Amino acid sequence: MIQKYKNEEKVLVAVDCIIFGFDQQDEELKILLIKRNFAPEKGKWSLMGGFLHADETLKDAATRILHSLTGLHNVYLEQLKAYSEIDRDPVERTISVTYYALINIEAHDVELIKKNSARWFKMSNCPKLIFDHNEMVNDAIERLRYRASTQPIGFELLPVKFTMRQLQKLYEEIMDEKLDKRNFTKKINSFNILEKLKEKNKKSSKKGSFLYKFNQQKYQQKIKNGFGFKI
Repeated sequence: MIQKYKNEEKVLVAVDCIIFGFDQQDEELKILLIKRNFAPEKGKWSLMGGFLHADETLKDAATRILHSLTGLHNVYLEQLKAYSEIDRDPVERTISVTYYALINIEAHDVELIKKNSARWFKMSNCPKLIFDHNEMVNDAIERLRYRASTQPIGFELLPVKFTMRQLQKLYEEIMDEKLDKRNFTKKINSFNILEKLKEKNKKSSKKGSFLYKFNQQKYQQKIKNGFGFKI
């Protein structure tokens, strides 16, 4: 057996997941955090993470970690970056590779959330996290804003059917700015990737608001032909 690497130092590789969701009732962007149940930093808030197994890729590990907390498969998951400060973990030399995920809050497994002592926090009220996790969250927000300005990534955070108001509130939360209703609607409709339904959401008013759904086929065709999503 060839052992060319036997004299090399070994380091641990962790995968941390930044999980975003859009609360339709509060109309707020939120992040899912867990209360750490072991030392160091026991009892403090943390991102959901775990160590890379020898028989899996980084994305496999992220998918496993995400599923263990939310019960969801096939969600939007994107690798963010690696964090390798020597003293970032006080226990042992650990490199962390982060992924951020976008999920529909209404679709996740509530019992799993409780089992893992997890909780949704408003982005505006995110607590101080362990190690360098706040830095990871800030980097993920910056990436999310960039993605949202170049492609309709926000649809991953909405139910299949949604109102134009919900879509606008989502983008206002992501971009952290107020958007003009008329200009937003006009811009979104110009992309021709929404299907207006005959159904209405009457929760907000008697008249109700028309529901829409995202046309994945039209979107993929626009991407193929060259497409920007600047709001």
